[in-house]
Amino acid sequence: MQLRPAYPLTTTRLILRPLTGEDADAVLAYRSRPDVCRYVPFEPMDLAGVTARIGEQWAAHEITREGQALVLGVALKASNTVIGDLTLMFHSATHQSGEIGWVLSPEQSGRGYATEAAHRLLHLALDELGLRRVSARVDARNEASLRLAARLGMRREAHLIENEWFKGEWTDEIDFALLSHEWRLMHGPSAGPDCSGPVLVRPLKPTTN
Repeated sequence: MQLRPAYPLTTTRLILRPLTGEDADAVLAYRSRPDVCRYVPFEPMDLAGVTARIGEQWAAHEITREGQALVLGVALKASNTVIGDLTLMFHSATHQSGEIGWVLSPEQSGRGYATEAAHRLLHLALDELGLRRVSARVDARNEASLRLAARLGMRREAHLIENEWFKGEWTDEIDFALLSHEWRLMHGPSAGPDCSGPVLVRPLKPTTN
């Protein structure tokens, strides 16, 4: 499997694209906030850290083999200002599996941007990369991300009890997943790359173990 997207990826209101050094201040504005970092595996970042990651870990523009990841900035189409970032990880060619993650500025909450951006990322993963299964791992206390995964139509598969020592305490994890045929069942033969706001899907029956 190989994925070489033609950037920028667009939705009705957003642009998804690789981050550049010019985006550092915008990324710092949300990644330096303790409330944004509370449930995710990084601490509040400074400008040097953001700049270094843009030039190194986040510099990939394509996926050519398993184990690689894309980090894409989420920018408002009207201003090209970055308001968040998304991650698509390619875990296994044999199992055709990957994982998505998201970080969005709280200043932009309530507008449906996170759902719109993550929906476009699922299209990239399931339709363009051709993955069969995409998962998302969410801290059980992160109610906003739990709601987002549900809005995307992802199936809640597991509640892991105190599975990780995370930032000084034992924490629970909720695992979500979506199969390619479930994605097409919800959206039709072609899910399409565009989205005009909150995604309306026929939710799958939730399962837990």
